[in-house]
Amino acid sequence: MSVAAYCIFCYRQIGTSGPATKTHLHWNDIRKIAKVTGSLILGGFVFLTYEVLSLKKLLQIDTQAIHQEKLKSYVYIRTTSLNPSEYQGITYHARKEIHKAVRKILETEAKIFRRPFNEQFSTFDGEDHECALWLLLKRSQSEDKEVRLQAVQDLANNSHWHDYQYGTVAQTCDQRTAIGLARSKDIDLRFFLPPPPLPKIKNDYPIEDELRLLLVSLPQTGLDPCVQYFTSLALRESSQTLAAQRGGLWCFGGNGLPYCETLSKIPSETVELFCLQALVQHSKVSSHCDKIEAKGGLQLLQRIYQLRKDSAKIQRNIIRIIGNMALDERLHSSIVRAGWVSVLAEVMKSPHVIQSSHASRALANLDRDTVKEKYPDGVYVLHPQYRSSQPIRADILFVHGLLGAAFKTWRQQDIDRRLDKKASEGEEDYSQCWPKTWLASDCPALRIISVEYDTHLSDWKAKCPVEAHRKSIAYRSNELLDKLRAAGIGDRPLVWVSHSMGGLLVKKMLVDASKNPEMDKIVNNTRGIIFYSVPHHGSQLAEYSINARYLLFPSVEVKELSKDSPALKELNDDFLSFAKDKTFSVLSFAETLPTHIGSMIKLHVVPLESARIGDLIPVDVNHLNICKPKKKDAFLYQRTLKFIQDVLAQEIGD
Repeated sequence: MSVAAYCIFCYRQIGTSGPATKTHLHWNDIRKIAKVTGSLILGGFVFLTYEVLSLKKLLQIDTQAIHQEKLKSYVYIRTTSLNPSEYQGITYHARKEIHKAVRKILETEAKIFRRPFNEQFSTFDGEDHECALWLLLKRSQSEDKEVRLQAVQDLANNSHWHDYQYGTVAQTCDQRTAIGLARSKDIDLRFFLPPPPLPKIKNDYPIEDELRLLLVSLPQTGLDPCVQYFTSLALRESSQTLAAQRGGLWCFGGNGLPYCETLSKIPSETVELFCLQALVQHSKVSSHCDKIEAKGGLQLLQRIYQLRKDSAKIQRNIIRIIGNMALDERLHSSIVRAGWVSVLAEVMKSPHVIQSSHASRALANLDRDTVKEKYPDGVYVLHPQYRSSQPIRADILFVHGLLGAAFKTWRQQDIDRRLDKKASEGEEDYSQCWPKTWLASDCPALRIISVEYDTHLSDWKAKCPVEAHRKSIAYRSNELLDKLRAAGIGDRPLVWVSHSMGGLLVKKMLVDASKNPEMDKIVNNTRGIIFYSVPHHGSQLAEYSINARYLLFPSVEVKELSKDSPALKELNDDFLSFAKDKTFSVLSFAETLPTHIGSMIKLHVVPLESARIGDLIPVDVNHLNICKPKKKDAFLYQRTLKFIQDVLAQEIGD
């Protein structure tokens, strides 16, 4: 612009300098103008060239960064050389050009003949392993279920990828794929994004206050009595803690005495546990799960889980809540967004069977691609806990007894290091749950399930003291039958394995199922029952507890075990009448040694004559160890295994 203006100015000056007197002066003026204009144009061109080059240098983009972006997608963790000569030779370039040519030919052919284009020749232009990654991700979202499941399996089998490739899958896979990966055996945890960061909270705002507010926000009317009990207990304990933190409680007529505050304080972990136990009860109600999710409960539970990594009990209750909420498919997206899939995948690798089984139940309830059954609270799959191509031929159902549990009842017999040094040397092979380890390896085609319900010797320690009728065998039978049908029990051949009072519960469930047309499958598919010291005619423990009723306050379940119990006699008669025309086999094991209850009491809990139904085998163990084999080759386990294999021979073969 400046050069052009200067030229115009010069023209005007020459044009107004006066009239020309001679003809030759006109050409002199033109020469002068050309000299001036030429020098100006040349100088301007040099100036513009300099400016353009300077600007280009300032705005120049590092092509190496672009190349790295193309090569590594989003996540940069491990460095890679940017020199193409180190990993790209003539063969690479030739193959790449051939790939392009073939792809164009196939695309053209597909357009001409109006056929679908083969997805193996995608428009993505990258390394072989990059093509495979994106191809698997695309297939994992296929509408064809078989293609989708195979793609997830192929993704899970990759153990040689770089960090950024796992990160790419974590960022791009859909919810269904992430859940499938979490349920894959020996999965690499780099496939999962960590839980999203949570907003910071004030230091003076304790977690138990947030839990308390969440509990208060949940419906408080028309509740199950046990839910009401746990909720009121949690709110009462958290209120006492809050009062103690704000200056102590009133005691002995004064306020603020130092020891009063100490005595009234409850550890925050204990308060959190009370609140979580209440939330477990609420999470069994579908409408309450919606409220928990709407009030940010999933994020709050995530925060507590991360803060309480040293408390297995708190973490177990939290995962139990997630497993209950996962029964509602509408909440699956919220559970995944809150980061629970990565947490559950990590817990699945836990060496502790209780932790891993809780995580397995939650993931199974989330996985609607391969699992059609749903596992309500208290129903745990011990095998298979991962996705498997092994077809399930039959079910084995374990039911514990008085004071038992879904896992600890079925552990290997405890080792006494003082008496058995050889056994203690092999303690690393100790089984925390022999159905999960030994039976699953011997019979991989079985689905092994264990159920859990609360039982107590005395009402002093009852977890939910309201409505005593809930502890009766009749009530528990109806409750468990509904849960077992939801879990698909009865759809396959079935073997029941029970210990102590659990055997009475099995008998009651079968009798009740025989009277309900909707439960016919459970009865018709029952192939066998194993009873471990089941008191068909009563137990001496009940007799002792009732005689000491003023000391022990025996619970409902213990009273039902007494020899003169009308309910027990009626149940036994009903079961014998029911089983008379059935073809299933029955095997009973009976204890021959007394059991130590505390340091002073020694009882033969289930006498031989009380355990007699079907084939009876006495074993030299006490009541607690009758269902806990010493080792895998012990008679107790081997005879159990043989019975299962015999009654299911048609289904599982050799």
